[in-house]
Amino acid sequence: FSFQENGWGASLAERLVRKCDVVNRGLSGYNTRWAKLILPRLITKSTSAESTVAVTIFFGANDSALKDLNPKQHVPLEEYAANLKSMIQYLKSVDITEDRIILITPPPLQESAWEKECLAKGDKLNRRNATTGEYAHACVQVARDCGTDVLDLWTLMQ
Repeated sequence: FSFQENGWGASLAERLVRKCDVVNRGLSGYNTRWAKLILPRLITKSTSAESTVAVTIFFGANDSALKDLNPKQHVPLEEYAANLKSMIQYLKSVDITEDRIILITPPPLQESAWEKECLAKGDKLNRRNATTGEYAHACVQVARDCGTDVLDLWTLMQ
């Protein structure tokens, strides 16, 4: 929903108007397991890597869903980290260098607000902020390991 009114994608595009295009390839509800499978269809060698200023990889909120309560979106922590590394390696294989790749950690979860959303759908609370924090820390570590930048939203917003 980043390009909805007041979304961060819309704000970024407005700020960079006539400087560069901001292209959103985000898919609501996706996790890293699904994203790494479709990444080669979204960004190819013919995408003109030399004109790509930056690629952000912003996953973890869905991956960190609790396995017992949301098995469809849950991705184990170790697989999440491996998937991020796989996406970085793929981007490097199509000539997008690590200095143009920015990982973004999942933001903190406001459990009380999320629980209201879950209950309205007849579900139990299926995420925990502490769990999301573990995924955020893993994302930061992957960025360190791979030499990319990282925007640590989880820490900044806590």
